[in-house]
Amino acid sequence: MTLPANAHIQALTSALPKLDIDRLQTWGRVLAARLYTDARLLVAGDSGTATEAQRLTSQLATRIGAEQTKPSSIDVHADTSSVSAMANDRGPEGAFDNRVHKIGRPGDVLLLLSSSGDSPDLLAAARAGRELGLTVWALTGPAPNPLADLSNQAVCVEATQADTVQECHLVAVHLLYAAIDTHASASIPVANTEQTVGQRLVVVGDVLLDRDITGTADRLSPEAPVPVLTGTQSTERPGGAGLAAVLAARHPCWRITLVCGIGQDPPGALVRTLLDNAGIEVIDLATSGTTPVKTRVRASERTLLRYDSNADPQTLGPLPDLVNIRLADAAAVLVCDYGRGITFHDHLREALTLAANDRPLVWDPHPKGATPVPGTALAIPNTDEAIHFSGHPGPRDLASDTNRARQLRAAWPVRHVAITRGRDGAVLIANADGHPLAVPTRPANGDTCGAGDQLAVCAAMTLAAGRPASQALATAVKSATVYVESGGPALLSAPPACSIPDGAGPLELAARVRARGERVVAASGCFDLLHAGHLSLLAHARRLGDALIVCIHSDAAVGRIKGENRPVVDERERAALLAALDYVDGVLVFDEDTPARVLAELRPDIWVTGGDFADQKIAEADLIESWGGDVVTVPFLPGHSTTIRIHQLAQRTGDR
Repeated sequence: MTLPANAHIQALTSALPKLDIDRLQTWGRVLAARLYTDARLLVAGDSGTATEAQRLTSQLATRIGAEQTKPSSIDVHADTSSVSAMANDRGPEGAFDNRVHKIGRPGDVLLLLSSSGDSPDLLAAARAGRELGLTVWALTGPAPNPLADLSNQAVCVEATQADTVQECHLVAVHLLYAAIDTHASASIPVANTEQTVGQRLVVVGDVLLDRDITGTADRLSPEAPVPVLTGTQSTERPGGAGLAAVLAARHPCWRITLVCGIGQDPPGALVRTLLDNAGIEVIDLATSGTTPVKTRVRASERTLLRYDSNADPQTLGPLPDLVNIRLADAAAVLVCDYGRGITFHDHLREALTLAANDRPLVWDPHPKGATPVPGTALAIPNTDEAIHFSGHPGPRDLASDTNRARQLRAAWPVRHVAITRGRDGAVLIANADGHPLAVPTRPANGDTCGAGDQLAVCAAMTLAAGRPASQALATAVKSATVYVESGGPALLSAPPACSIPDGAGPLELAARVRARGERVVAASGCFDLLHAGHLSLLAHARRLGDALIVCIHSDAAVGRIKGENRPVVDERERAALLAALDYVDGVLVFDEDTPARVLAELRPDIWVTGGDFADQKIAEADLIESWGGDVVTVPFLPGHSTTIRIHQLAQRTGDR
C-alpha cells in the first residue's frame, strides 16, 4: 500500500535520523583500505533494492575508471535477467549463492540489500559468503530479521513500509560511497604506481594447530576422580605465529603476510585453509614435516587438560624472492618463534637483518629458537624465556626480571628488551645501565591463550606508528589485558576490542565501538583539579558501557562559566590527566558553554551526570533521546567540589 504524500514524508523523516551513519562511515573506511589492495566488493539486492545495488557498483566503477588506479576488481551483482535465469535453473535460493561460490574469496566484502531481510536468494548468498570467509554486510529493513542475523554486521532501517526502507537504502548507498571516496582520497596512491593502501605487517614464525574441545562437566567418573565431559564440541584455529597473524588480520587497514613452515599433513592443510579464510597471505617454506597439534579440553571456561601431538621435524626450503619483496614493503616485522627451527634459516636471518635497518622489528623468542637478529627494535621474552637465555634463575620478581633484561640487552644486538611478566605487566630496559621502565597492569581473569601474541602484534603495530618503545609496551600490555578479559581466542571472530593507536580520535573510536554493536558512554564537565568526586563519577560511567568519552570545557568556556580566575589547570593538562585514567577511553574538548554540539557529533548511547541532578531535567536530555540514547545519573559523592576546594585553599593561603 502506498502512503499519502504527507505520511510518506513523515515516515521518511522519522526513519532517516535513525540511520546508523557511524557504521556506514566505518564500512567506507574499511572498503577504502580493502578495495585498493587484494579484496573485491560483491553487491546484490533483491527485487526492490537492485537499483540501489547497481548504483553503488556503478559509482565505484566510475571513480576507479577516472583515476586510472589499479585497485582490485569490483564485481557487480547479477542483473535482473540473470537473476531470473538462475532462479529458473536453481530455484529461488540459487540466484546469487552459485556466483558467490564461484568468485568469492577470503577478504572480499559481500554487501546484500533487502527491504524485507528474508529474501531466500540473499540468505543463501550470505551463507555462502560466511562459508567462504567473506565479510558479509547487510542493508535491511527493521531488525531482527534473518539476513541481519546471518551477516557479520547490518544497518537496519526502522520503517514499516518497503518503499521507505528502499529510499533510506538509497541514502545509505550515497553515504557509503561518500565515505569510501573520503577515505580513499586521503590514501590512494598516485596513478600508475605500485603502492597500495594499508600498511603491511610481516609475521615470521612457526605454525601450529590449536584445538579446543569444550563441554559441560557436572559429575565425576565412578572409575576415577576425574570430571566427565558431555556435550562436547571442537574448535580449531591457527596456533603459534599463525595465531599472531590472525590477531593482526583483525585490523582491517593492515595487510598481513605470514612467512612460516606448514606441515605436510591434514592438520597442516586445515591450518592453511584457516589462514586463507582470514585473508592472510602465506609464504610457506616447508618442504617436509608434520604439524604440531595443541589440544585443550575445557569446561566452564577452564582448561581441564592439555595434550600435544608429536610432530616430525620440518625441512625448510630456499627463501623465495617474494619474502624479500614483502619485507621491503613492510611497515613492521614480527618474529614469533615457537621452536620449530624457522629462526635458524640463514637466508631468512639475513633478510630480517636487512629489514631491521629500515623498520621496527619485534622478536618474541623461544628457548629452542635462535637469538634476535641485529637491529631488532624490541625483544619481548617472558620470564621463563629470559631465565633460559640469561642463565639467571632465582625469584620471579621485578628486581630479578630487571637484571635479566639488562643481561639480555647487553648480550643481544637489540635496542630494547622487555620481559613480559603475565599478571605483573612488563619491564623494559633501553640500555644496560639505564633505569627500568615498569609497566604494571590490572589482574585479568580469562583465557590467556594468545595473550603473548596479542601483546607482540600490538607492540609491532604501535612501533610502526612511530611511537617510542615505552609507549608501545604500555599499549601492548593494556591490549593483552583487554584480550584476556574479553575471552581470549574465543573472540577471534569479533572486531578488535583494543585499537592500535593510528591517529584515531574519540569520534572514530566511538564509531568503531558502535560498529561492534557495543555502547558508547559520555560525560562532560570542567574537571578542573581532579578529585575523588570526579573519579567516582567516571568509574561508575565506564561500567555502564564499552567505551567512555569525556567531553571537557575549553579554557575559554571554563572562564565564561566559572569566572576569569578559572580554570586552575589548562585544558591540555586536564585532557591528559583524564586520558591517563584506565576507565577513560577518549577525551573531547569543546568551546561552547554547553556540550550540545559535541554530543550531536558523538551521539553517545548513554549520557551520564552526577546524582545531584537526579531530581532535575537534564538540559541535553531531548538531544540525547532524539537518536535513541539514554540519560542516566550515577551516585553522587558528597563533600567534593572544585570551587569549594579552591576557596578553602585561598582561605588557608590568606590565613598564613
